[in-house]
Amino acid sequence: MAVATLGTVVLDCPDPPALAAFYAGLLGGTPSTGDDTWVDLEGHGGTPLAFQLAPGHVPPKWPAPEGSQQFHLDLTVEDLDAAEERILALGAVPLDAGDRARSWRVYADPAGHPVCLCAG
Repeated sequence: MAVATLGTVVLDCPDPPALAAFYAGLLGGTPSTGDDTWVDLEGHGGTPLAFQLAPGHVPPKWPAPEGSQQFHLDLTVEDLDAAEERILALGAVPLDAGDRARSWRVYADPAGHPVCLCAG
């Protein structure tokens, strides 16, 4: 029997409004307004996603055998090439996206969190 249900995925970052805008461009939805220390992404139709101010945020290294990436998002897309064009235009940085034979590619969001685009 489950003890809990998943409420919200929260990403620590140095600029919650900017990271929320990045994910709104990628997933749809609208960032909440008001408090710049916590921003919810509303109306995107998936698991609730929020962004929390972390002034000392240090982006994870990927891949890094000496340290874990701790967390990443797998996003299912219909067209990898079109999704790659969009994520790069929104400000992502390729981490491991060169192998076109694979069904997935890895990028870093503007705060450095790994994001995988996966063919659906």
